[in-house]
Amino acid sequence: MIRALWTAGTGMNAQQLNIDTIANNLSNVNTTGFKKMRAEFQDLLYQTMREPGSSSYQGVQIPTGLQIGLGVRTVATTKIFTQGDYLQSDNSLDMLIQGQGFFQVEMPDGTAAYTRNGSFKVDGDGRVVTSEGYVLQPEITIPAGVKTIDVGSDGTVSVTLSDETAAQEVGRIDLVTFINPAGLTNRGNGLYQQSGASGEPVTVTPGSDGAGTIVQGYLEMSNVKVVEEMINMIVAQRAYEVNSKAIQASDEMLQTANNLRR
Repeated sequence: MIRALWTAGTGMNAQQLNIDTIANNLSNVNTTGFKKMRAEFQDLLYQTMREPGSSSYQGVQIPTGLQIGLGVRTVATTKIFTQGDYLQSDNSLDMLIQGQGFFQVEMPDGTAAYTRNGSFKVDGDGRVVTSEGYVLQPEITIPAGVKTIDVGSDGTVSVTLSDETAAQEVGRIDLVTFINPAGLTNRGNGLYQQSGASGEPVTVTPGSDGAGTIVQGYLEMSNVKVVEEMINMIVAQRAYEVNSKAIQASDEMLQTANNLRR
């Protein structure tokens, strides 16, 4: 019965982390470029009272063993990189990646970060930056007096000046892909950074080598589905409740044992 108390306690801890993950998903339901996460669990060690296939005292092989599980643990929170819904905007620097890939930006310390949030702006130097001021890589500068900005599906950026009719190319946006994007490290603000599990970043032209294409004037919204998360929350809540009932039942059994009289 003491074992049951600790085993059920691991179940409550696991479901608490599950609820934390679901809550983070729901809180980011309107976050541009956000990718939902899923908690994953594994059972813990087993206390073996009798090995499967062992022989009884009569020399007969026992078909099943006697093992008692010791609970559950959380082993991962996996990022799900499915495509989010599209939101049309009136900003010519809003861009959506239709397919695989990330935009690359430069952090203040000079390191590279990656994002699916294509809501870009122009800073005081004319550079294309994120809302936090991180510069898009490769760096693209928009000249003064621009009348229109056009971004092709292959990432080519062209501008038309107010005193001209012909468009001129000012740069091209590349995308970065990873062999295991789920292995990227979350840095907040919609940013990811390379880790040992993600593999090396591969810079590609949009629309080639498995990378997606760029769609101008659209944003990729969160891929969180509220109904799915609500169902997951109900399941996690009921699992938490039933584990608490197991602790209560074990406590009542211990109380009964303690109250035995001769």
